Amino acid sequence: MLKSRASREFWLLALMALLVLGAGLGLRDPWPSDEPRFALVAKQMVTSGDWLFPHRGTELYSDKPPMLMWSQASLYRLIGDWRIAFLLPSLLAALGTLACVYDLGRRLWTRRVGLYAAWALLFAVHFTFQAKKAQIDPLVVFFITLANYGLLRHLLCGPAWRWWWLGWFAAGLGVITKGVGVLALLMIAPAAVASLLGWPRVRLHVRDVRFWLAPLAFVLAIGMWFVPMVLTALGSGSAEYRAYLDDILFRQTAKRYAQSWDHHQPWWYFLATMPSMWLPAFLVLPWAVPAWWRRLRRRDPRYLVLLGWWLLIVLFFSIPHGKRDVYILPALPMFCLALAPLLPGLLRRRDVQWVMGAFTAVLALALLGAGIAMLGGEPGFERSLIIKRGIDTTVTRGLAWIGIALGCGAVMSLVFSGRRRFHLAAIATLAMAWVAYGLIGYPLFNDSSSARGLMQQVGQRIGPDAELGLVAWKEQNLLMADRAATTFGFNRRWDNQLRDGVQWQAQAPAQRWLLVQEDALLGCVDRDSAALAGVANRRRWWLVQASDIRGPCTATPAEQKRERELHRIDGDE
Repeated sequence: MLKSRASREFWLLALMALLVLGAGLGLRDPWPSDEPRFALVAKQMVTSGDWLFPHRGTELYSDKPPMLMWSQASLYRLIGDWRIAFLLPSLLAALGTLACVYDLGRRLWTRRVGLYAAWALLFAVHFTFQAKKAQIDPLVVFFITLANYGLLRHLLCGPAWRWWWLGWFAAGLGVITKGVGVLALLMIAPAAVASLLGWPRVRLHVRDVRFWLAPLAFVLAIGMWFVPMVLTALGSGSAEYRAYLDDILFRQTAKRYAQSWDHHQPWWYFLATMPSMWLPAFLVLPWAVPAWWRRLRRRDPRYLVLLGWWLLIVLFFSIPHGKRDVYILPALPMFCLALAPLLPGLLRRRDVQWVMGAFTAVLALALLGAGIAMLGGEPGFERSLIIKRGIDTTVTRGLAWIGIALGCGAVMSLVFSGRRRFHLAAIATLAMAWVAYGLIGYPLFNDSSSARGLMQQVGQRIGPDAELGLVAWKEQNLLMADRAATTFGFNRRWDNQLRDGVQWQAQAPAQRWLLVQEDALLGCVDRDSAALAGVANRRRWWLVQASDIRGPCTATPAEQKRERELHRIDGDE
């Protein structure tokens, strides 16, 4: 009977995770800011056959290592559908992260603790929000958590040398996904402190030669990408490849950390991010801290290792000026794991239940208020959605009814859960919201957010035999184009792109069109004769024919300054 109950509880968790994280898979295209970029790079890998050096249009893309793009391209080869393939790595990575957390909780404490840890992580807003996006972060979180899993199996449950080596190898895979994968190895620091202090259950086994073989696994994982990339770049004699090598190895790693050039935030930024993004698990922190302290005083190394690593990650990312909420996302699984042994007792407390009830009530009021306001007479945020997102009132009314339905569902959850189980009402409300977001929100926002609607309109306007050139384009424009579009660089100044585009257009003026972002339209373009193509991703786009050009396309100093400011805003997105 116990085995049957354990099996049911595990499969309930697995099915809920698949429902919450997978709802909407295949119902939308990549959305900005990062998703179209990675999907475009992956698509160009498949079409060009060049998997070693990622390209964005005609330029090399050196901002990130290629692991995510490899995953998307490989899954596309297997499935044959980009709408599924571009999101599937994040879904699989999130499920893998939950599995690691569950099994660690089971091994370090009990099966019940593993379940609590996985449930807390699944419904942490930050985790679920990122897991439903096709960005690098879900994949790097998985590799870091897998590395944590391997290291902890050895440090706290060992010796377990295969898991020790796997931990280092997974950290290396994290590095070629995003450079911060190496931070998983900081787990060794608090474990070493506990070992030196003579705490029970933790040993590094440094006198065993197998301990020192682990860095080879780390180097091997990195070398699978690094060695052929470096050899090819240096052997080609290409200045472009050498620039790619310098940028991805130095500028995008150590220099970006030491001299952050975007996302500037104060040192205490993450102290505000965690309380707002790690809900609802973070709500019990006032009760968890004293309980953690009592266990640390009893010399329990499990808490020292997990909490010490969490604090090291927060400290590491608090030092540079550049900060984003996703930087500390890899610490969330270990936070939930350290919290899980306390949850059965904390959730029996009346004050904790009232906090969970208040959280759910706030969600209910916010959803009901937003829905009713949108139905009641064009509030400012509805007009903002219509103007900036390029959607119509049909969509906003649909969103309004979704908000009202979810708000009513939250109220019903509070009523039926009872005062001692308000945490179940919070879980039910979040589950309904995430499922509705995937199954209903994805289709409603897709045309305007992905640029699919814009590019379909452009294709219909210019006809099937016309050629299309893109100026000041975004990745979603090239990705969603219904034909092979011509580009004139991506990182080049917009006035240079426009001049080259005009020259290209002049070679076949009756057949060639330019799609130009409104902010890149210079005085040489006659807006009275050019056509507004549409609005997508908060940007207005114009179709320009050769007859719409009046004189040379030269940017004034004010226009150049405006372009630099827009590039800075794009970076902050």
